Amino acid sequence: MTINFVRWGILGTGSISKKFAEAFADASTGKLVAVASRSQESADAFVENFPGVKPLQGYETLLADPEVDAVYIATPHPQHAKWAVAAANAGKHILCEKPLTLNHGEA
Repeated sequence: MTINFVRWGILGTGSISKKFAEAFADASTGKLVAVASRSQESADAFVENFPGVKPLQGYETLLADPEVDAVYIATPHPQHAKWAVAAANAGKHILCEKPLTLNHGEA
């Protein structure tokens, strides 16, 4: 039997991202492969507790990574819509923290 994994990347390194990343320890169909932050230092610090996960500087870098199938968007709220659109344009599956947008017009 072949088990296929959804290879996940996380945009943002806040506390909610950490909880999401920790959940992969019990996941049977998903694997965390990369985390991106606006700064390399933040990405490096985040992955210290997640061996094998790539730390990436810049959200664009993660979206361009062919090893990432889906992204969890946990950026500050005003950036959710921008990165959801960018992830869709990059062909990634998306799980976005709420709110998706700040108003009806953005949605």
